[in-house]
Amino acid sequence: MSVGIVLVSHSHELAKGLLAILQQIQLDVPIAIAGGTDELAIGTSAIKIKEAIEEAATDEGVLLLFDLGSAFMNAEIAIELLEAEVEIVVADAPLVEGAYVAVVESGLQKPLSQVVEAVNRVRTTPKIMP
Repeated sequence: MSVGIVLVSHSHELAKGLLAILQQIQLDVPIAIAGGTDELAIGTSAIKIKEAIEEAATDEGVLLLFDLGSAFMNAEIAIELLEAEVEIVVADAPLVEGAYVAVVESGLQKPLSQVVEAVNRVRTTPKIMP
């Protein structure tokens, strides 16, 4: 079983587009998105994030990535709203690059701790090598 991945963005279109990219590299990893408000406007929704966590949850846990600061705040509220016991780690990494690495590592059946470790390395990895 793979670690589930949750993508939280202020834009539904951004989350949907990122999901499409990630599904090109790995179909077997559960990925759920929570993009935009309940009306699909720009913003985030704690309820949508909670539902995405429940959708992506596996026995291996969930890694949640977000785009901007208030998404983090709503993610914390969503986690508090969960009724089921789910191991969740909120990553402090760039959304696109972090999600890419997370899906690859999860697809390799790595445990949550190793997926988080790999995603954390993305924070300091330059995009252009000197």
